[in-house]
Amino acid sequence: MDPAVFEEWMMILLVSALIGFMGFIVWDLAKQSQAGRFGTLILFGVLGLGVLAFIIKSVAVALIEGL
Repeated sequence: MDPAVFEEWMMILLVSALIGFMGFIVWDLAKQSQAGRFGTLILFGVLGLGVLAFIIKSVAVALIEGL
């Protein structure tokens, strides 16, 4: 397997695992702090914005490299 392909697959896999683990951490934090529905929504919203920024960056880099 080409190292570049391996790196790309590992990046996707490991970043996805990291995002899932961060989601678990935020859920546990909201549960322990008794944040309620609105507080939990805010916590996951902020986490979601971070994930969205990572996805937008990846798409932008792919578009720039493709041109």
